[in-house]
Formats: sequence, C-alpha cells, structure tokens
Amino acid sequence: MTAKEIRDLSADEIGTKLRETRDQLLHLRLRKQTGQVEKTHELRNLRKTVARLETVLTQKKRATAVAAK
Repeated sequence: MTAKEIRDLSADEIGTKLRETRDQLLHLRLRKQTGQVEKTHELRNLRKTVARLETVLTQKKRATAVAAK
C-alpha cells in the first residue's frame, strides 16, 4: 500500500488498516520463529506499511488539531 493510497483513507479506516497490518506482522513473526515462512521479505514490507500508516495518521491528526485552533 502506497502513501498516496493511505492518504485517501479516513482516519478511522487508517486505524483499522493499522490494526490489521500489525496483526499480520505478529502472525508472520510467529511463523518465522517456527520456520514456516518462505518469503521473509514480507516482514520488511509489513513493517514499512505500518510506518507509512502511522505517519499519515499522525499527519492527519496534526492537521485537524491545527484546523481546530
């Protein structure tokens, strides 16, 4: 998911997507520990997606806080 796609989502949708992505990351980490993951690059992709989601969510929160003043 690209940053442009994330910016088009609402704050609630981003929060939902963030929870889903973190859940996927947790399950992938657990599977990696048991040696069941063949595509280890997926871990890195999920971490980057989480960072993108958090960044855009923070930007949206700051924008609403500034607009409220």
